[in-house]
Amino acid sequence: MRSVKRSVRVAARDVIAGLPPPPSWIEPQLCKLVTQVPAGGAWAHEIKFDGYRMHARIVGKQAILLTRNGLDWTAKYPSIATALAALKCRQAYIDGELCAVRPDGTTTFAGLQGHGQTPAALAYFVFDLLHLDGEDLTKLPLLERKAKLETLLRRARLRGSCEARSRRGRLKGDRRTLPAGQSRRVGKNQGPQPEGIRDRRLDRSGRVAPRARCCCSATTVTTAN
Repeated sequence: MRSVKRSVRVAARDVIAGLPPPPSWIEPQLCKLVTQVPAGGAWAHEIKFDGYRMHARIVGKQAILLTRNGLDWTAKYPSIATALAALKCRQAYIDGELCAVRPDGTTTFAGLQGHGQTPAALAYFVFDLLHLDGEDLTKLPLLERKAKLETLLRRARLRGSCEARSRRGRLKGDRRTLPAGQSRRVGKNQGPQPEGIRDRRLDRSGRVAPRARCCCSATTVTTAN
């Protein structure tokens, strides 16, 4: 278990209507490889796609894309930033995965880097909300944060597999978090195919709760924490 490191420097222009602005960068929680899938009802399970872990910091009508190391990659993916800036909020800090999605629904890391053989469309899958309109959400339990994220996406008419298009970029609200004790087979014609499954504890508040990542294939399943 570790504390969440964050950069607290923010510009005065980021203060809107007296609301405390989101941190300029929050160090993302990462996964660590283990040997068994987490068992019991204390876990929620999220689809993990093959892409770049990416945070989005929104202030006013401007969105900035930040890598897992805090680098600003907005200029590399302006269409995604434009789609994020259209969300109906004053400020937000979102956690997600930037992917290249092939026509058959699979994600391709090579396509994201521009080296893929098959054309792929950019999509940003959002799965956590850490700050919203002056409120620090990082101490809230996971499902409460997801509920607030769902509300934010619903305002933008992003729900389920719906998406907002901005030129060649897409912002997707990924609601495929499985309740504890349930499972789902992911196969063809069920949306973008996963790199694996990310498992997160439900019985601890805050973002320091353990995580697990399940890397799936047709015959094997391994996990990460």
